[in-house]
Amino acid sequence: MKRRKFIRKLSVTGLGLVTVSSTVLACKETVKEEKEISFISKSVRPVVIATWNTPLAVETAAVILKKGGSALDAVEQGCRVEEANEKGKSVGKGGLPDRDGNVTLDACIMDEKGNYGAVLGVKNIKHVISVARKVMEDTPHVMLVGEGAEQFAVSKGFEREDLLTDASKKAWEQWKVKSEYKPIINIENHDTIGMLAIDKSGNISGACTTSGLAYKMAGRVGDSPIIGGGIFIDNEIGGASATGLGEEVLKTVGSFLIVELMRQGKSPQEACEIAIGRIVNKPGKEFKNFQVGYIAVNKQGETGAYSIHEWFSYNLYKEGNNKNIKSDYFNKVRS
Repeated sequence: MKRRKFIRKLSVTGLGLVTVSSTVLACKETVKEEKEISFISKSVRPVVIATWNTPLAVETAAVILKKGGSALDAVEQGCRVEEANEKGKSVGKGGLPDRDGNVTLDACIMDEKGNYGAVLGVKNIKHVISVARKVMEDTPHVMLVGEGAEQFAVSKGFEREDLLTDASKKAWEQWKVKSEYKPIINIENHDTIGMLAIDKSGNISGACTTSGLAYKMAGRVGDSPIIGGGIFIDNEIGGASATGLGEEVLKTVGSFLIVELMRQGKSPQEACEIAIGRIVNKPGKEFKNFQVGYIAVNKQGETGAYSIHEWFSYNLYKEGNNKNIKSDYFNKVRS
């Protein structure tokens, strides 16, 4: 009623027509904004995307989302599947060791509020992704390393176990014959699992876990547990994750770069391609002997993926379907 009286009063002073027109336009803009917000909220359904051929991990995360669970719970539980997969040879138990024969694990997790937790160089603890979440939620820190991280995990109820399986030990012993230290471009096997998810509330979380570069120097840490490298989440924009040679991802802060490119209006696919370009287009850069791959998702549930070489794939759960998709890549043979 007050608003109507105000409009009438302005009409008497001769400004009524302008005011009414402005009010109508304002109402139209409000309706338009409400429709756009409604469209976005209805169009975003649970989405899970993860690096490499990881169908069970993605399905585990999807089930949590379908039941109304959070994206944070989904990515944690999804990554735990691969950490327990001894045949994976590069995540969790059964991960390939460093050159001294020790399996050391790295992981990080990031929620929709921008909170982040990570552990680096952890021995004897299989589910480091869950330890990373404990760091995020139960400590004033964002990162714990080595023995301190292991002690923290044990204090939280995690059990110590030998992470070096017979298969990983055999592979390490074969490597020692020549001891050639160089990055390996994985084809079928994956070296990391990075996972991004959007829940029914439209919130985005991400997680990343790895045993790192096979036969690395003792103490080496790659991009996987580093915020902005292995993973980055901005709940207003989207998220990204990386796999491959961590040193190259870190040099360009790849996951952070992708999210910032999406903030500027790039699609997830465009952002991933530009991020790979930042690596391969440097003058004199020799990239034929290493691989990097990215995945990304934006707030609307659109996804993207891109790598330097072929063979990189990702699993995507969207609109009820979980499938493995071969990524497009930079280093194509051109006629």
